[in-house]
Amino acid sequence: MSRKITRRRVLQGAAATVAAPLVIPSSVLGDETTAAPSERVALGQIGVGNRGRQLLRGFFGSKDAQYVAIADCYRDRREGMAAMTKSKAYQDHRELLARDDIDAVIIATPDHWHVPLANAAARAGKDCYVEKPLGVTIEEDLVCRKVFQQNKRIFQYGTQQRSSRHCRLACELVRAGKIGKVHTIEVIAPDGGAGGSTAEAPLPDGLDYDRWIGPAAMVPYANGRCNPPGSYWIYDYSIGYLAGWGAHPLDLMVWGSDADISGIVEVEGTGVIPTDSLYDSVIHWDMQGKLGDVNFTFKPGRDSTKFIGDEGWVRVWRGGIDAEPKSLLKAEIDPEQKLVESRRHDQNFLDAVKSRQPAVSPIEDAVRSDIISHLCNIAVRVGRKVRWDPKTEQILDDAEAAKLAQARPMREPWTL
Repeated sequence: MSRKITRRRVLQGAAATVAAPLVIPSSVLGDETTAAPSERVALGQIGVGNRGRQLLRGFFGSKDAQYVAIADCYRDRREGMAAMTKSKAYQDHRELLARDDIDAVIIATPDHWHVPLANAAARAGKDCYVEKPLGVTIEEDLVCRKVFQQNKRIFQYGTQQRSSRHCRLACELVRAGKIGKVHTIEVIAPDGGAGGSTAEAPLPDGLDYDRWIGPAAMVPYANGRCNPPGSYWIYDYSIGYLAGWGAHPLDLMVWGSDADISGIVEVEGTGVIPTDSLYDSVIHWDMQGKLGDVNFTFKPGRDSTKFIGDEGWVRVWRGGIDAEPKSLLKAEIDPEQKLVESRRHDQNFLDAVKSRQPAVSPIEDAVRSDIISHLCNIAVRVGRKVRWDPKTEQILDDAEAAKLAQARPMREPWTL
């Protein structure tokens, strides 16, 4: 690792926590189930809402990790999780990122904070596990990739299906040519929704609303704004489930195929943009197009990715895999054609931090899948076909569409 995780640094971090024990238990020193401090990755986490707490439980259970800091805009959340992990609680994430005893940061905030926080963490020398989706625009994605590459930081995207054996098998079957030449890819992801009141409401006790809004435009607080589904479906903070759920099946698409970077991408279709409610991201979409010479469709429903070739097909989703012919499911894969194996997404990230080898869901693939989500969103909003050149990474011949790919204005003092 570029910054050695030392026993002295870990114990210094423990001493600085709000609820540091007076007596250090033997497990802190390392035993058969817990790595010694010099071998553990010192973690800070920004965002400990519903999804953040799920991630925290996974990392907290690893012998290779030790929490030292928690940041969240909600006082009860940060203080509760900091007490549980014996970490220091921060209202301001910048104080967490300024600590030199933190090796890696888990980011599980609302979508509009993902890239600004990830960039700040990478520039501060931290590796990052970033929940999906990535940016709220294509430009944010490209800037994030550049920052991580320039700073040589490990990135793990929160597309946990890459750590499922059956998902890996499906993608290996496609890449190994077991279904022949792929001519069609069908992607399905759960739909978003309309609703939510725009009426101004009193701020909840303990919420730092200004910090929660962050780089987005300041607006009056409404009851459905700062928690799911509002934080997932409001366009100021996301592009909805086109990316928020679409990230999972689209990520498997790019893991199993390079169609999206094989030639010009063309996307068109329809969708609904609610105008009379708090939730205003695209819903009920019906997208189709071409990824190079491969046909592409993207619709709402039970999430899945289906690859169709001239010798068969394979369909994979979170809970299972299917194929035709069925014999494909027992096909042998040449070792040279096997993908990186990960059995646990959080552990894979910790292993990557230690080894300095790429994680199973690297920044380059995160950008690829997120771009497809954004192209679909843009096509709905401009009402026509959008064309993308993956070599120049630009929208072609459409100034209005290209403008929607640019970074959104950011409220001071926040930047990319």
